[in-house]
Parts: sequence; C-alpha cells; structure tokens
Amino acid sequence: MKKRNLFIGLVVAVLIIACAKNPFTGKSTLALVGNDQIFPSAFQQYNQFLSENKVVTGTADAKKIETIGTKIKVAAEKWLTANGNANYLDGYQWEYNLVDSKEVNAWCMPGGKIVFYTGILPICKTDAGIACVMGHEVSHALANHGQQRMSAGMLQQLGAVGTAVAVGNQSAETQQLAMTAYGAVTQLGGMLPFSRSHETEADQIGLLLMAIAGYNPDESVVFWERMSANAGGNKPPEFMSTHPSDETRIANLKALIPQVKAEAAKFGVVFK
Repeated sequence: MKKRNLFIGLVVAVLIIACAKNPFTGKSTLALVGNDQIFPSAFQQYNQFLSENKVVTGTADAKKIETIGTKIKVAAEKWLTANGNANYLDGYQWEYNLVDSKEVNAWCMPGGKIVFYTGILPICKTDAGIACVMGHEVSHALANHGQQRMSAGMLQQLGAVGTAVAVGNQSAETQQLAMTAYGAVTQLGGMLPFSRSHETEADQIGLLLMAIAGYNPDESVVFWERMSANAGGNKPPEFMSTHPSDETRIANLKALIPQVKAEAAKFGVVFK
C-alpha cells in the first residue's frame, strides 16, 4: 500500500510540473520531454529519411510545395506576433521537400521539417488543397503534438508499472488479465481519443493558417471530400481510429469556416 501511494504521489507531482501552455490551443499540455531534446532528434531523423528516399527537386510541384509551405509559415508567424508570442518558433528550422511516393500522405516533424508525397498531389489538386494539407501538418508541430504523444506514451508506460505494482501479490493469471485490461482501456479510452483530438486541433489551426496565408478555407471541405472519396469508405469505426471520421471532420470544418474568415480579416485577408 505504501509503495502504491508513493507511486501515485510521484505521478501527480510529474503531471503538475510537466505541463506547458500552447498559444495555438490555449491548453496546458503534457511536456515530459523538451524541444531541446526533441528537435535535434527530429532533424536527424528527417535528414536520414531524405537520404533514403527520392526527393523531387527542380520541378513546378517541388517549387509549389516550398512556396505554399513558406506562406503557411509566415501566416503562423503573423498570428503568433499578433497574439504576443513572437518568439514561439525559436529553434524551428523550416524545410519543405517533395518525395516521390505513391503514398497519399504528408507530414511535419517537430521543428518544422515537412515532407509531401507525390501521391497526395492529385487529391490536393489545387494550391488551396496543398495549403489545406500543409496547414494541417504544420499545425501538428505548432501544437506540440509530437511532444504530447511522447509524453503520453511515457505516462502510459508509467501507468503500466503502477498496475504491475498494484497486482504484484496476485496470481500470475490475475496479473496478466490486469495488464491486458490496462492496455485495452488506455488504448481505446486514452491514446486513440488523444490522437483524434490532435487531428481535430490540427484541422482547426490549419484552417486558420491557410486562411491567413490567403487560401479560401472553403476549399478545405472540398479537399476532405476528395480524400473521403479516395479512401472508398475503407476505414475503421471512429472510436477505433487515430483520426476522426471524414463526416465528423467535414462537419467541424464547415462550422469553423465563418469564424476563421473573420479572424483572417484581421490580417487583411477577406473572402466572399
């Protein structure tokens, strides 16, 4: 009992200390690992990825990825400066690369390292489509989602240790059942909803950034409709997925668009 109480006390102390407020979400979030640790590792992994894959250079598409990515970055800087967080992006080393792959995907590592796969460009279709994806992926980095996922993973492991301590005097069968139940509950009730909330936050922030950058946020709905059609309904139920359903995502975006347009107007960008 004493060991368990001590363990709980340590966990509570860690949670109180290791929180940071994000300017984009306004939320206090888990930060068990700092950017001074995350960024160097992310940059190294990014460079290794580029060395092992075919990077497309010198084409109109490659130039477009860099141009639109820069506009999204500038939009983030404008918003941060206007909201009293001009130094928030210190340590970022922005880079935009197009990689030859049929995979329908794009991603941004902590610190601003971005990859677009050629396979997603036909679905993006337009500059606004690219801006929608770029804004979404960049927003994962801006909202510190990588840091939060790492922190949540560490906390999940810590919880597994706590569970093992709590049932340490039970039979081997009981211990196994407890650990299996813990894994299932934390995955379905914790990690997956956590991941879906990150996707929703990235949609919200990305929508704002693409609008401030001058791309009509209405196009985000059109893009996600194309993405949904491309997937062909071949997706797990929302509660078992790391992403919200296409229907949920599109409904959320439609509801946010008027608010985003009003915010973009503060930066001199007006849409009809």
